[in-house]
Amino acid sequence: MLSFRALPALAALLVGLPAAAAPNTAAVFGVELAEPGTVGPRPVRPEDARRLGLASEALRREVAGRGLDPVDLTPQAAAIRRDAPFYKCEGCAEKIAQAAGAAYVVYGYVQRSAPQVLNLTITITEAESGKVLRGGQVVIQGDTDDTWLHGVRSLVKNRLFAEPLPNRS
Repeated sequence: MLSFRALPALAALLVGLPAAAAPNTAAVFGVELAEPGTVGPRPVRPEDARRLGLASEALRREVAGRGLDPVDLTPQAAAIRRDAPFYKCEGCAEKIAQAAGAAYVVYGYVQRSAPQVLNLTITITEAESGKVLRGGQVVIQGDTDDTWLHGVRSLVKNRLFAEPLPNRS
């Protein structure tokens, strides 16, 4: 039988454990800018930073509109800064998602292939296993707010959630 005196010690042990993942939750990370060929961090142009923010918010809304509840990643801010960019960190996004109690991971990046041509890639993985469940890429022609937002909506609708995710009806 567990005594009341043992409860504080038990609670202290449990604090360090990651939260249990709820089945319909997702860690939706911000869309990142991929710049191959650059060495070290390079400042993002203000218009690109603004569009990355717009695309990230649109991705969160679209994911939430498809039945996944985005988790709050604010407590994971230090780990996110440390491990980004997620498109090349090999499993760190999944670890952060597990710590946040998410069952799924959603992350994406934009890569400029010409001044007015960009490639948007978004991936959904299982937080526990890292298994890629869905992924897709769309070419954005035109570097405007509308084209970036259309790219996010189109990719989510036509590639990522065209059919239910595994183990979901």
